[in-house]
Amino acid sequence: MTETSINATSTFKLADRTVNRMGYGAMQLAGPGVFGPPKDRAGALEVLRAAIDGGVNHIDTSNFYGPHVTNQLIREALHPYRDDLVIVTKIGAMRGDDASWRPAFTPAELETAVHDNLRNLGLDVLDVVNLRIMFDVHGPAEGSIEAPLTALAELQRKGLVRHIGLSNVTQTQLAEGLAIADIVCVQNHYNLAHRSDDRLIDELSAAGIAYVPFFPLGGFTPLQSKALDEVAAQLDATPMQTALAWLLHRAPNILLIPGTSSVAHLQQNLASANLKLPSEALAVLNQLSGDALPE
Repeated sequence: MTETSINATSTFKLADRTVNRMGYGAMQLAGPGVFGPPKDRAGALEVLRAAIDGGVNHIDTSNFYGPHVTNQLIREALHPYRDDLVIVTKIGAMRGDDASWRPAFTPAELETAVHDNLRNLGLDVLDVVNLRIMFDVHGPAEGSIEAPLTALAELQRKGLVRHIGLSNVTQTQLAEGLAIADIVCVQNHYNLAHRSDDRLIDELSAAGIAYVPFFPLGGFTPLQSKALDEVAAQLDATPMQTALAWLLHRAPNILLIPGTSSVAHLQQNLASANLKLPSEALAVLNQLSGDALPE
């Protein structure tokens, strides 16, 4: 595969903006464990510029990546921003001095987080803010999101936030959230091997709401990895490219944000947007979770 531009690939409406479905996640630009500065600052800036040059117009970030690091890199590399660039950030967590991830749900903490994102990105208003639900650091866990989401909706009414999304949520929490605010995207763990959100994705697609999966290769068993490797080899692609292409095929509302700190790896990810999956490959990939999906 040689094509590393995504300018001809499919798009989807993220709130009132149209974005290419292959985006970029900035998390890996921070230091080890998403904490501290990058080992190669110049290289990190180069990756961001290469992403934009390759057609990316949707970047995912957060002020708790680093903290502050990825937002400051984005500003240094790309500000003033192109008119078509949508920067999506998230709030609801903070980093401890020991690099731990901690909930930051109070109205005061959420307001501080919004202002930190604005300042470090060099913006007057944030395009999209995802509320990261932190009842369990390791995954979705039930609990009411009314109080933090109401606080974020108030910041939206003040003009600091254009649109609101949710991250790490259950279907119950999404239903609760939709009664409080317009939700434009959901960001959850989903990939070939981890498909607990299948029904949610289809419901969001019918409603025109974007779904943004993270960990595109997380949680694979050895047998699943072997099958993915075999399909990728047949397609003359990498396993990551194949997994990303499957996600794009899965539903039209899926937006991808694979992250990397390498220009070469970035170009591989962008090329996956142009990878075609024949029916034979899809049949194998759809079986990897144990539950076949329609082709």
